[in-house]
Amino acid sequence: MLPYFEYADDIKMKNYKITLLKGDGIGPEIVDEAVKVLNKTADKFGFSVEYDEALMGGCAIDAAGEPLPQETIDKCKASDSVLLGAVGGPKWDNLPGDKRPEAGLLGIRGALGLFANLRPSVIFEPLQGDSPIKDEIIGGQLDILIVRELTGGIYFGKRGRTTAEDGSPAAWDTEMYSVPEIERIARVAFEMAMKRDKRVTSVDKANVLESSRLWRETVIKVSKDYPEVELNHLYVDNCAMQLVRNPRQFDVIVTSNIFGDILSDEASMIAGSIGMLASASLAEGKFGLYEPIHGSAPDIAGQGISNPLATILSVAMMLRYSLDQGEAADAIENAVNETLKKYRTPDIYAEGMTKVSTSEMGDRVCEFL
Repeated sequence: MLPYFEYADDIKMKNYKITLLKGDGIGPEIVDEAVKVLNKTADKFGFSVEYDEALMGGCAIDAAGEPLPQETIDKCKASDSVLLGAVGGPKWDNLPGDKRPEAGLLGIRGALGLFANLRPSVIFEPLQGDSPIKDEIIGGQLDILIVRELTGGIYFGKRGRTTAEDGSPAAWDTEMYSVPEIERIARVAFEMAMKRDKRVTSVDKANVLESSRLWRETVIKVSKDYPEVELNHLYVDNCAMQLVRNPRQFDVIVTSNIFGDILSDEASMIAGSIGMLASASLAEGKFGLYEPIHGSAPDIAGQGISNPLATILSVAMMLRYSLDQGEAADAIENAVNETLKKYRTPDIYAEGMTKVSTSEMGDRVCEFL
């Protein structure tokens, strides 16, 4: 029998510190439901969670005069992971670009080194009929993972205003990637593929863009370290078409910041509802920021009709990728699947289902846990 002090240390409960960025619009209400589910999961699987709240987005502008206060960055860096609701709204649309809520998103990605965005596009079994794509094309299921580079490319490149030759106002933005930037996002994609169906599609525009030619060359080089993974390449316009034509051909898609932004939104609608899809933004190591891919929906904020499931599923991703609680992540995803067989928020309501509020949806997921 172990001495008492060794036994006590062996069963010591893991404690995680999570920073909550509830944000604007429906952000606070969907984060509250995700926290409810995370607390229930922690009780079930024997770990504890400590929360700290910080401001980002429009609420930060109102309180501190800027979308991403330094205090928020500091709190996030001191945590194990970050859960974000949503930011933005018409109240702040007339502010300069660098002062708008969305500037907080770009800022926090850079400040926390969140270079890899993971966006799964998955159809849960009870929602298979909700995709706008025909059943015979979907094939009864969809499971695509888009790996998007998040801190480079045209969104972070040099930009400016100038004057065209005819004297009219003009503007320019620069797309640039270095080999190390491409290598590290490619490795994330290949590592993810090794845990899935071992297929990677790299998306670029190498027939036109020099940055894409370097992208393709570098991805091919990295692929040599993953001989078990099948690699193919598509131009971004063809990939956009193929996602609609035959989404089942894809396993993991890896691409640049701007292409990933566009393709992941397309893939989200193929899955049937933007209100169901989670995302993860990862730094080196296990630190990550997790958020639903939908916006702040200020038109329905406070009405108790928003869908919290994407945020709840973001918590599942957090448990899997940052907190080493894979079994707990599976439990949340299974609970969501069971909940959808009977309960729906208005955005995904179908005849024969029971319509529930935002809070009731969180309660039902907790019950199925």
